[in-house]
Amino acid sequence: MKLDEFAIGQVFETKSYKLTKEDIMKFAGEFDPQYMHVDEEKANQGRFNGIIASGIHTLAISFKLWVEEGKYGEDVIAGTRMNNLKFVKPVYPGDELHLIVEVVDKKAAKHETGILTVLLSTFNDKEEKVFEGELSVLIKR
Repeated sequence: MKLDEFAIGQVFETKSYKLTKEDIMKFAGEFDPQYMHVDEEKANQGRFNGIIASGIHTLAISFKLWVEEGKYGEDVIAGTRMNNLKFVKPVYPGDELHLIVEVVDKKAAKHETGILTVLLSTFNDKEEKVFEGELSVLIKR
């Protein structure tokens, strides 16, 4: 979809993605090797009573699910910023995540492009919000 095809207030829902403990530990082992993500024994004694996904992993899955919806398609040029990122609740092995995506702003720019901003709200299978953040992209008009 091009910028002009999106409407402020428009809402989309994504498919879901189920995390495994192995997924969480593999991602964290490479990108966020803190104990609550990779050391089951320490994590069980910690605040969250077990392994939790890295916030960066939750963000990456959220971005993946939104992109896979295909709304930008070939019209997207590049991401420009992410704002107001909030890791609201921990994500555990077995959680199934999905997003509600709302168009919150759009501005025409030069050269037949514009900036589209969406609010990504990620929920687990209990419908608890686990992540929220704004994503802006440069997109064709």
